[in-house]
Amino acid sequence: MTQKATFAGGCFWCMVKPFDQFDGIDSVMSGYSGGHVENPTYEQVKSGTTGHLEVVEITFQPEVFPYEQLLDIFWQQIDPTDNEGQFQDRGPSYRPAIFVHNETQRELAEQSKRDLDASGRYNKPVNTEILDAGPFYPAEEYHQDYYKKNPDHYKEDRAASGRDEFLDSVWDKNSVKN
Repeated sequence: MTQKATFAGGCFWCMVKPFDQFDGIDSVMSGYSGGHVENPTYEQVKSGTTGHLEVVEITFQPEVFPYEQLLDIFWQQIDPTDNEGQFQDRGPSYRPAIFVHNETQRELAEQSKRDLDASGRYNKPVNTEILDAGPFYPAEEYHQDYYKKNPDHYKEDRAASGRDEFLDSVWDKNSVKN
């Protein structure tokens, strides 16, 4: 039986590929969650007026790829101390968050956040929010699987963002990131 996991980690283009490469992950969809407008557009969300965050919704098979592994990948994609945005993408729609779909996910997310904060990996507190999952609205088609459809632009955008330099400074170079 599949489950959903929803993560906000700045630009959703950079959050798809790290999850989209494992057995047990059925789909990774870019979209919007956490806001107060039904069926928002990219332009509306980017304006910061809808309350939505750019997110990825992952459909996964927990018996093949457990939620704890999804959390590990998530933390290795973001700066969990920066709730003003991520890397070059600034503003409320780019802040990091974990949207939990049930109480088990909440407990696992909260424990992983406490563990990361206690690890001493960061010199500032881990302040990524853990929120209840609400409606998920898929992003426009041109945003889906962006790294596959536009590989050159994806690589350029990711390189310009500063994301990889930051992640390399915090995590082992052999950890999961893309």
